Amino acid sequence: MNKNDSERIAGLLSAMGKEPVEKSQDADIIIVNTCSVRQTAEERIFGLFENWKKYRIAKPHLITVITGCMAGRDRDGKIRARMSEVDLFFGIDELPKLPEWIAEKWGEENIAGRMEDYLLIAPLRANKFQNFVTIQTGCENFCTYCVVPYARGRERNRPVVEILREIEMAVAGGSKEITLLGQVVNHYIAPDPGCFSVANPFVIPTEPHGRVEGSLGVLNLRDSSTTLGMTACDHFAALLWEINEIPGEFRIHYTAPDPQYFNEHQIDSLSLPKQVNFLHLPVQSVDNDVLKKMNRKYTREYYIDLIKKIRFARPEIALGTDIIVGFCGETDEQFQNTFDLFKQCDFDISYHAMYSERSGTAAAKAFKDDVPPAIKKERWNILQKYMEERVLAKNQKYLGTTVRVLVDKCANGICAGNSDEMKLVQFAGTPEMVGTFQKIKITQPMAWVMRGVLSGSL
Repeated sequence: MNKNDSERIAGLLSAMGKEPVEKSQDADIIIVNTCSVRQTAEERIFGLFENWKKYRIAKPHLITVITGCMAGRDRDGKIRARMSEVDLFFGIDELPKLPEWIAEKWGEENIAGRMEDYLLIAPLRANKFQNFVTIQTGCENFCTYCVVPYARGRERNRPVVEILREIEMAVAGGSKEITLLGQVVNHYIAPDPGCFSVANPFVIPTEPHGRVEGSLGVLNLRDSSTTLGMTACDHFAALLWEINEIPGEFRIHYTAPDPQYFNEHQIDSLSLPKQVNFLHLPVQSVDNDVLKKMNRKYTREYYIDLIKKIRFARPEIALGTDIIVGFCGETDEQFQNTFDLFKQCDFDISYHAMYSERSGTAAAKAFKDDVPPAIKKERWNILQKYMEERVLAKNQKYLGTTVRVLVDKCANGICAGNSDEMKLVQFAGTPEMVGTFQKIKITQPMAWVMRGVLSGSL
């Protein structure tokens, strides 16, 4: 999401007639788009000040800017106080004001105007064939360890028409991969549900009793929004169907769904033709007591059952997750419960983090960060070692098979990109293949990369 926001910042600056430079010392405007997930990320920002002081000697007109989550969560002004030499300090939702602030600093006329919603700013894409599309910002869940609701505010969903328009433009411009972004992406609720197509199998006519017989079986519509006599049984699944209907050869990915909202309609949507064969479903912990302290609103049993349903519906899907080790008070037995679930679910990839206390969160106020760093590291190593062994073993099933790869780089005759399972694949190729789908026969499956040979273009 921060990458996507950075593309919007670049798009806004480009619309103002500004050009990027390679080195920060050559810039007239330096913008740092910050992340607040971990303390270490924020600490690195403070280290930039000394360099900025040196730049000002040669460029007194230099404008320095801090935006993103670090500024967004600074409700009491303590972070801003440590950054007194920064010229502009604001949350990403205030991005539309940047042109007038820059004009004011330099005594210029603001010719860029202003949009009210920063999501309407056209992004300057890092490349044309892989596009991030934000469908939702903010969060209502308030997991006790997380700063997102404070940094990005409450949940806000973009209209269906805006999302589809942005994706249609991206595909027309050559996009081959659309990644939908949201803090709780599968909790998407359309502000304009009447814009869903009548033909959408996840959208059905409203009936008085709130239950109808449709192609997906009997659906309970009690909690659904209605517009123009239509209702979406699940807005996120309905949105995925609409995107799948956009003409063109491209694939759809999304991150990151919350297990508590993942229902049978979203499981059905995994089989839509343009979906990647991969699902990242963060679990964080699978000890019920720890989950309760984290304010994660599901249980170990629920998560295991959900994984079984997903695998039943799409047996060959690759699964990923996130796990936090060393959360406040986590015992050896509670960690073992998480490790046991990891074995049971048999993930293809897992991103592990050692708990990092974030000021302002409920966990920082209510619990003590009492798991020693050495224990956190030990638990991290246990998960990491097991995952690497399982990834290597699981990848052997691809030996001799052909996978579809979206090539995103090529250097010294070696091309690379992700398969539809989001596994990194390398093969001998040419730079002209960047931005295209290629068929690759796997000859050497390893843990973090699978190597193969060209089997034909798509």
